[in-house]
Amino acid sequence: MDTTHTIHVDVVSAEESIFSGEAKFVALPGEAGELGIYPRHTPLITRIKPGAVRIEKADGTEEFVFVAGGLLEVQPNCVTVLSDTAIRGKDLDEAKASEAKAAAEEALKNAKSDIDIAMAQSELAVMAAQIAALRKYRQKK
Repeated sequence: MDTTHTIHVDVVSAEESIFSGEAKFVALPGEAGELGIYPRHTPLITRIKPGAVRIEKADGTEEFVFVAGGLLEVQPNCVTVLSDTAIRGKDLDEAKASEAKAAAEEALKNAKSDIDIAMAQSELAVMAAQIAALRKYRQKK
């Protein structure tokens, strides 16, 4: 394979490797907005927000992975996405995510301290991003 036109991508969660392969392009939710990465990108380490990682694979097909935030490392020939939680697009479950979002909203209503509020808001943001990522994934199919 001609690696001058592709970049190796690894998406890893705390439990397992979610994706490993060659890609032409990767889009993901950076802290300051959407990031797009092509082969031979300038080295970079940054945080990422909850959302969808879109990988345009070498064969032209796309892979979606939902990440609950994490870290991104870019080297000219390699992209590594590290996230506590990463779920393949095809494994996302809207009913479960909606249930978890409702539970987080309830926790937010009943929060007694700043810490409870912060934890519920964080959980809510992750679930809302997961539902949005799922809908984006479904539209592409």
